[in-house]
Amino acid sequence: MARKLKAYQTSLGFFDLAIAAPSMKAALEAWGADSNLFHQGAANESDDPDVIATAMAKPGVVLRRPVGTDRPFSEHAELPTDLGGGGPTKAARRSKGHKAKEPSSRPVDKAAERKVALAFEKEQKRRQLEQAKEETARQKDRERHQQAVDKAQAALDKAEQEHAKRAAAMQAEVEALEKRSQAEQARWDKEKERLEVTLRRARG
Repeated sequence: MARKLKAYQTSLGFFDLAIAAPSMKAALEAWGADSNLFHQGAANESDDPDVIATAMAKPGVVLRRPVGTDRPFSEHAELPTDLGGGGPTKAARRSKGHKAKEPSSRPVDKAAERKVALAFEKEQKRRQLEQAKEETARQKDRERHQQAVDKAQAALDKAEQEHAKRAAAMQAEVEALEKRSQAEQARWDKEKERLEVTLRRARG
């Protein structure tokens, strides 16, 4: 069953962030926070009607606005133009976020809540699918890279085997030629000795 969503706010870097999520944990995961910003007092559940309405309109989507401003939240926000003027406004927002919330006098629209919660789950599944696709693409890149490495290694191994084979054949030829050379030298020594004997006899 779809869980009821709440609007959460924090400030990271140059932006204020907002999201409609079913829990603080889900909000932290969507923001990519590596620590519990809620325990640190850097994040809170929003009680700003405009922020809540904007976040609920796009459940599960991280919305941004320049830090220290009261501009509307959106998926794509510009960097703040005055980075030094955000202190009091942000502090005021945080103090406002920690005030006790008064019970809402608006009637609870169960159908609308279910619709928003289902939209959040859909966005969450879309994000998970996108991450899975990115991981699949990275895995394919790794496989292609490994295939290229394996192919290059195989080519090197084959070339080394061919070189070793040719070198062995040449060495065999050298050894055979050396044997022929030695045999020819032995034949010539014997033939020379015989001819010299004949020459000495002829002179004598």
